[in-house]
Order: sequence, then C-alpha cells, then structure tokens
Amino acid sequence: MEVPPNYNQRRSFFVHSIGHGPFAPHLFVFCNRQRNKLKILLWDHNGFWLLYRRLEKGLFQWPSGNEGTVIISGHELRWLLDGLALEQHKAHSPIRAETII
Repeated sequence: MEVPPNYNQRRSFFVHSIGHGPFAPHLFVFCNRQRNKLKILLWDHNGFWLLYRRLEKGLFQWPSGNEGTVIISGHELRWLLDGLALEQHKAHSPIRAETII
C-alpha cells in the first residue's frame, strides 16, 4: 500500500484506505520499501506525534503487503521493533523477580 509523502494527503489516506480517521486512538505504523525505516503516527489531544526509526543494520520483519491493513497487539509491535516476525509461535513468559541474589 503506497502512503502519500505529503502530510495533508496522508490524513485523507487514512479515511479512504484504512477505514479509520487519523484521530482514532490507534498507532498507525508504516514501513518503507527497503524495510529499514518505520514511521508511527498517533494523535494526542492537540496534535500528532510522528515517531521515526531507521535501522543502521538489518531489516524489519514487515508483513508481505498482500494483507492490506493489519491490526497487531502491543506485544507484536514490540516484536516488530525488535526485528522479530509478527508470527511468534512461543514467547518467553514474563518473570517478576522479587529478590536479587
């Protein structure tokens, strides 16, 4: 899915292509074709946050692109940012340590 580079064009893209307005309480994550850069857009009460991440080495494990819009959980977003695929078959359980030896 090609995302317009212009900020104002990108806003109308949300409504027509994604089905949500840009003011929805969601994070919208976009990846470039080389899969080494991500942009995350979110609305805060009086303006947009634009987060940008560029990898110096490696690639993001971005979905193939045939799915269109993909809804992911917070865990899956973390996996994506860490360079892991969204389809993790088994993740480690969190450990809540209470003492240090």
